[in-house]
Amino acid sequence: TDGAVRAIVGGADYTKSQYNRAVTSRRQPGSTFKPFVYMAAMEAGYTPDTMAQDAPVNINGWQPDNADGKFMGEITLRQALAFSRNTVAAQLAVIVGPAKVVEVAQRMGISADLKPLPAIALGTQEVSLLELAQGYVPFANGGIGVIANVITRIETKDGKVLYDAVPAGPGQVVSPAVVGEMNDML
Repeated sequence: TDGAVRAIVGGADYTKSQYNRAVTSRRQPGSTFKPFVYMAAMEAGYTPDTMAQDAPVNINGWQPDNADGKFMGEITLRQALAFSRNTVAAQLAVIVGPAKVVEVAQRMGISADLKPLPAIALGTQEVSLLELAQGYVPFANGGIGVIANVITRIETKDGKVLYDAVPAGPGQVVSPAVVGEMNDML
């Protein structure tokens, strides 16, 4: 919860490839990005019990579908997140604005250059695994943003401290009330 990383597995065999996929590689996070969309909605006044329609939707020609190809009808935002309903996340992103979703994700710890497009709701833009993990930390620590670090201390063989990590970050990035609502849904 303070940003210290306990372990990273960046590849299968360091002798064959030193490329660290957890830090350097960027991939689409998919549904793991949805909590940032829902958090933007909570900050806009929605609650976990706000009702939404899981139904076909057309957003300027884009018609997001759910992974199971089905629709649940009227459900709460809590249910929509729990069941990872793409149509509800897409509608929320459009309602609160894709720029707000980007702002929330970056405030939480995502450092990627995200574009404010409706499809951001479905995690279509690339991020690293490390920054995604960093972005989730405020959900676990009461809303405090952190800067992930993988080296906590460096000492000489004689025990002289050359470096000692100091927890760092932007401070409170989300209100405790919104963190509470998000944790209730997560």
